[in-house]
Amino acid sequence: MTLQAQKPVDDGEKTHWLAVRPRLVLASAFMLFLELALIRWTGSNIVHLSYFTNFVLLGSFLGIGLGFLRVGRSNRQPYYSPVVLALLVIVVLAFPVTVDRDTEGVLYWTSLSTSGPPAWAILPVVFCAAAIVLMGPAELVGRCFPELPRLEAYRYDLIGSLTGIAAFTLLSFLSAPPVFWGLIAAGCYAVLLVPRPPALYAGLVVVPAVAVIGLLLAETVTAGALWSPYYKVTTKPLVLAGVPVTDIAVNGIPHQQAVPAEVRLQWEAQYGLPYERTTKQPKDVLIVGAGSGTDVAIALSKGATRVDAVEIDPKLRELGGSTHPDRPYDDPRVTTHITDGRAFLERSGDTYDLILFALPDSLTLVSGASSLRLESYLFTEEAMRAARAHLKPGGTFSMYNYYRESWLVDRLAATMQRAFGHAPCVDVVSTAGQQAVITAGLTAADQRCATEWPGAAPGTPEPAGDDRPFLYLKDATIPPIYVITLGLILVVSLLAVRAVAGPYRRMRPYADLFLLGVGFMLLETKSVTGFALLFGTTWVVNAIVFAGVLVAVLCAVEVTRRFRTPPLPVMYAVLFAGLLLAWLVPNEWLLALPVPLRAVAAVTVAFLPIFAANVIFAKRFADTADATTSFGANLLGAMVGGCLEYVALVVGYKGLLIVAAVLYLGALVLLPRRNSVTA
Repeated sequence: MTLQAQKPVDDGEKTHWLAVRPRLVLASAFMLFLELALIRWTGSNIVHLSYFTNFVLLGSFLGIGLGFLRVGRSNRQPYYSPVVLALLVIVVLAFPVTVDRDTEGVLYWTSLSTSGPPAWAILPVVFCAAAIVLMGPAELVGRCFPELPRLEAYRYDLIGSLTGIAAFTLLSFLSAPPVFWGLIAAGCYAVLLVPRPPALYAGLVVVPAVAVIGLLLAETVTAGALWSPYYKVTTKPLVLAGVPVTDIAVNGIPHQQAVPAEVRLQWEAQYGLPYERTTKQPKDVLIVGAGSGTDVAIALSKGATRVDAVEIDPKLRELGGSTHPDRPYDDPRVTTHITDGRAFLERSGDTYDLILFALPDSLTLVSGASSLRLESYLFTEEAMRAARAHLKPGGTFSMYNYYRESWLVDRLAATMQRAFGHAPCVDVVSTAGQQAVITAGLTAADQRCATEWPGAAPGTPEPAGDDRPFLYLKDATIPPIYVITLGLILVVSLLAVRAVAGPYRRMRPYADLFLLGVGFMLLETKSVTGFALLFGTTWVVNAIVFAGVLVAVLCAVEVTRRFRTPPLPVMYAVLFAGLLLAWLVPNEWLLALPVPLRAVAAVTVAFLPIFAANVIFAKRFADTADATTSFGANLLGAMVGGCLEYVALVVGYKGLLIVAAVLYLGALVLLPRRNSVTA
């Protein structure tokens, strides 16, 4: 079919020195790079925002959708984007904000007193800022779409997105500070925003770009921070009770201290209790959450002859090697593993006398998941069964932390009881912060309890499982903090779409594409969380999954472009079959497979419905009358899907497949009649 021509813009776009294809790839790469950078940087500088980074993602989706809808409604270049980005950086660095994360029903780890605006107030502000910043690059991408055939434009958009992921992943691997992100953003703005007229360009592009680079450079130089793939890590030497220690904070929150083993045992008895509750001298020890090395040093002081130290963050491990006074990581008895603790348990064949979960309380979410924290899969019933399988005869499993709430102590103890088949030892060292140690022997005879645990108190939540790994959520509900914030965000989104795109009837013909976007976001969430369980919550796995999703989408586009595909009703049938397959295949079966075979099976199960859904989208998108409006409607659907993802708190991640199936059924019903029978 012929493509509807779009009126070319005259604000420099017409004479852009870059041809449309490389310009589209660059703009798409910049768009995704900027989205990832915003999520990382705001989460590292707005205290406690790392618990809510999904809201930045939602804002990005809204901005990208609005950028596409704005195409054709304005001939001006989106100079607002670098200006708002500079303002956001100035506000965050000049006026530090703490998100008040107090709420009923869900716990957030922190060592800071609650302060700052409540989450329902600050999150919509961050959401709006992210939307406006991302709207600019999205508009530049959208302007390229009318100049190319539908699927060719979508193809180059996907190639650019993969390039943006690769660039950000490379910088994460190199631990590059944010000033490099700022340099890349400034370069992309300079290339993509055509300098006409020069004075306007200098004022709205050059000045904001220089401001962003300067501020990020000052942050890099003055903060003395290490940028891990997860955190902004800062250190401070302290003297406590005459003992020199290194205080380590992540994202502005005190996280851990490098303290000599002997001193730590004197200060806090909980560190020695796991060794007192076992009936044998632990020689082979596994420590999950090794961090700066204090727990490793204690294990060595207790006579361990082999210690496997598992730590997910390479920078925390690096700091332990350079700052811990006992130098535990220099000891030849210690082997370090930079990976996720659950993934290590699923892959390793070694057994131990003692397995210790040493305060593995991350302060951030898995990227792309609304409620999954880095350590979520460590505290499920299945994880404790995996730990039990790695114990030698007479071995013990133990964990300790400041659990904040008595119901959380009881929940973990009940989970351990169910996994081990007998009641564990529960030592509440301090009731003020529920500082507790929970220990279970391989058998009841392998543990020495000071007192018998009376059992979980009435009203204690059921143990968390791999499908609902929400340990810190007391009830199977969506907490008010999320409901209120999501409601405000949806209201803001409705008003923004009306203001930017005009009447909603403009998008009415693409209601099915909107629902396809909602469903796709749920499928992507299910893939991210599923692969996190199967292969670890590390940033490497996360980056591979996001890239894999885009590759699956790109394959769907290429197949649609090059081959005659079945009619849409047939492809919907394939999609529903893929959803059914994903529902039927249990995680336990996948986890039991060898890692290479597990990868093949997981990719097949996760990406079959994604592939089918995107063949449907590609066929439908190729036949639309308005490329940018239809694509924008699909992207706005993805934003709503990000909100709907919170339903997993109630139904679990597997339940998202049912929600997605209902949405795709709705898209099939809303499919224009002439499209329902064409190939």
